[in-house]
Parts: sequence; C-alpha cells; structure tokens
Amino acid sequence: MSDDRRAAVRRKLGRFDRLCEVGVGTRHAVAAGLASDGRAVAATDVVERDPPEGVAFVRDDIVAAADCREPGAHYRVDCVYALNSPPELHRPLVGVADAVDAACCFTTLGGDPPAVDATPLALPGGDTLYVARDPDDVLVE
Repeated sequence: MSDDRRAAVRRKLGRFDRLCEVGVGTRHAVAAGLASDGRAVAATDVVERDPPEGVAFVRDDIVAAADCREPGAHYRVDCVYALNSPPELHRPLVGVADAVDAACCFTTLGGDPPAVDATPLALPGGDTLYVARDPDDVLVE
C-alpha cells in the first residue's frame, strides 16, 4: 500500500476515537498514524508482533474470536478494520464487529472482491475501503 493510500485510509478511519486493526502484520503505518493522531488503537495478529509506539498489541485469531459471544476487550472499539484482508477473514471480521456493535471496514488483497455485503468507498490514491458495518453512519456519507 503506497503512502498516499495509507494516508487516505488513515484520514477516513480518523473519524473514530477507538480502533482495532485486525491482522496488523509488519505494515503498521496506518495504526501508528492513527495513534499519533491521538486515537486509541489496538492491533491483533495470529503471531506475536512488535507494535509501533502508542499501539496496544494483542495476539489473537479473528476467526476464533468470531465464534465467541465476547470476542475480547481489545475489540470493544468504535471501528474494527483490516488492511489487505483476504476473503476468508471478511466474515469473521464482520462477526466480531457485530458482536461489539462497532463499525467494520477493510481493504482487500489486489483484485479480490469482498466476501460480505459491503459498500465500496473510493479513496484518493486509488484504494477502495469496503464498509461492512457503519452503525452511526460515520464512514458512508
């Protein structure tokens, strides 16, 4: 994801005070940027990661969390999001967001379509942010 694309995603997600990035991996520029903007940011991944300053990390599996009635305190945020999310994680992502009544959005890998109902938002820089849940109409204008 280019710097322009990351900046566009960051601006859109910056509308939320508390966020959780699922599957953060080693590319955590968006989470770090949101944290530096004063947002409370948690990040999860199935393997241990070294998060950037200001980002809380929890080793967790979104697929397993989606099967829980209480997926975890780190998901109790305003928005659960994932970047470059593979289709097999879209349903669990939405399931967790449903469980905590959070907004849910993601970008996909390359040309993969979303595997859940989602509204596409074209962002400057050429990326598409898919909005699967927006209970307070924060993302979709």
